[in-house]
Amino acid sequence: MEESQAIANPHQVFKPSVEFANNANLDQAKYEELKLKANEDYLEFWGDLAREKISWNKEFTQILNEENAPFYKWFEDGLLNVSYNCLDRHLTKNGNKTAIIFVADDGKETIISYQELYKKVCQFANGLKSLEVKSGDRVVIYLPHSIEAIVAMQACARIGAIHSVVFAGFSAKSLAERILDAKAEIVITADGSIRGGKISYLKAVVDEALMRLDKNNPVRTVIVERRIDIECDWKHGQDMWWEHLVKDQVNLCPPSIISSEHPLFILYTSGSTGTPKGVQHSSAGYLLGTILTMEWVFDIKSNDIFWCTADVGWITGHSYVCYGPLAVGATQIIFEGTPMYPDASRFWQIIEKYKATIFYTAPTAIRALIKAGADLPNQFDLSTLRLLGSVGEPIGPETWLWFYEVVGKKRCPIVDTWWQTETGCNMLAPIPGVTALKPGSCTFPLPGIMAEIIDDNGNVIADTNSSITNHSHGYLVIKKPFPSQIRTIWNAKERFIKSYFPEEIAQGKYYVAGDSASKDVDGCFWILGRIDDVLNVSGHRLGTMEIESALVSHPKVAEAAVVGKPHPIKGEAVSAFVVCKSSSVPTGDNAKLLINELQEWVSNEIGAIAKPDEIYFTESLPKTRSGKIMRRLLRSIVRGEEIIGDISTLENPAILEQLKNNH
Repeated sequence: MEESQAIANPHQVFKPSVEFANNANLDQAKYEELKLKANEDYLEFWGDLAREKISWNKEFTQILNEENAPFYKWFEDGLLNVSYNCLDRHLTKNGNKTAIIFVADDGKETIISYQELYKKVCQFANGLKSLEVKSGDRVVIYLPHSIEAIVAMQACARIGAIHSVVFAGFSAKSLAERILDAKAEIVITADGSIRGGKISYLKAVVDEALMRLDKNNPVRTVIVERRIDIECDWKHGQDMWWEHLVKDQVNLCPPSIISSEHPLFILYTSGSTGTPKGVQHSSAGYLLGTILTMEWVFDIKSNDIFWCTADVGWITGHSYVCYGPLAVGATQIIFEGTPMYPDASRFWQIIEKYKATIFYTAPTAIRALIKAGADLPNQFDLSTLRLLGSVGEPIGPETWLWFYEVVGKKRCPIVDTWWQTETGCNMLAPIPGVTALKPGSCTFPLPGIMAEIIDDNGNVIADTNSSITNHSHGYLVIKKPFPSQIRTIWNAKERFIKSYFPEEIAQGKYYVAGDSASKDVDGCFWILGRIDDVLNVSGHRLGTMEIESALVSHPKVAEAAVVGKPHPIKGEAVSAFVVCKSSSVPTGDNAKLLINELQEWVSNEIGAIAKPDEIYFTESLPKTRSGKIMRRLLRSIVRGEEIIGDISTLENPAILEQLKNNH
């Protein structure tokens, strides 16, 4: 990469090196050609790419059906199988190519080829069929980040079952909610897992979740992988070992031929209301998005060793572990552990040992690694790296520069990617052989993604200011439907419309991302944060209402309000304001004990990721006369900012002084 003079202090600009540009999948000419075609003939742009990149059993005749907008349908009459596209089509030429290098928490490695992975997927798919799992049935997967998780997901795709992966750090309550909403009849789990040297008893969590459901329990079979060989409770007639299920199954399973719009998976994500949203993705449109972004954004080559550090329980693990890399026939690393165990050099050791060429991780992890040992990467040979990526939240300029200079040695482009569970794949990101990079900016929309920044009325906010701190900002929207976007919220069509096509923003014409953003003089996008009440903690979206609901369910709590506070490692910390049912506000040791109790409570109700970092007790919360909590005031208080803006609607202005004093 060549550094040019910064256009706006303090932001520097880094142009692609000639060497990288000459070998990139997309050069300037191809990139401009794609953008031009997308602008001139949007439907054929997507149609041609779908025909080229996907192996179809029956090619589609209609590209986009908009009759029931915003419930768009892409390539509707086309037939395919996603697992076939990820496995079978590579076998003739690349069957012996390494598909996955799996590194366990204790360092034990497992290397598996495409042929071997194909056989495992077929055996497990036949096992599911022996349990009478049919196309359209829902299967919940609650597994460690492992080869088996990929096998389970691909096996579901192979027979047309709809998988719903639940992150293995979620609590029994969160798991139960997702099982019930999906009405899943099968749960796939493990006896336990070891991550960061700590044991998690996954089967026990599943047992508790099913007990919580009681008579509403839809689950008839729990498949258990013997992961760490620990004892667990056993319910005969319901529980069965993975090894017994696949023991006599043949390693050939013809892929079920399904519709392009057949649901591939449901993935639950937090929203600004209490209950999680089941984001439903299609098959062909989602697959196309992951393939294109692997080729365009990650510049994937046949000899690359690709490493995305995300867990399969999140959308990044779906798109850039389970589906994208396999669909393009890549070799990838899957790591079960954490970057800090047994010490902060773990990531650098893995890159050195397995000669990773592409490294895609979250700013949260990068910040933690800087804090734990900013000079550690210099002690390892990271010379095989040629491309770096950032995902999950905006990456600050200082973090970006450390990643670029210390890890990438000033020669690896950084693709700072903006996207969501709902979009399925990268939406805004640099094209590494084309785009000039700006630390902290996700730069431009990808070809075919018609992103814009608008005000409440749908007017585009134009900005010619070169100083990002003075930019006008507005709603980040995508103005045209795109193949990989969410199809609906499972069992909640009205909620889908209200969440992503709200009438109050541009009359419901556009997909509203829920993020505030701005553009600089060069047209580069800068993501400024969430518009709604969703926190981004360690790259994971958590609904404030979900955490508040958990707090209020505690017998000592009357009311709660949750806001985010900038955190140097996690991006955002969870700050909670709590009103107790007792007449007095807890103080001293009583307050400390209750804080610990509430933190543990939330951890059990939702998961450790949602545990409040700070809890403040108060007599009441700042509310409008209509009873709405004014969270912007609480955000200002936790951030130590001056309270500005209109507070004339505040019912109890005196509470602000109390909150400031208690903070």
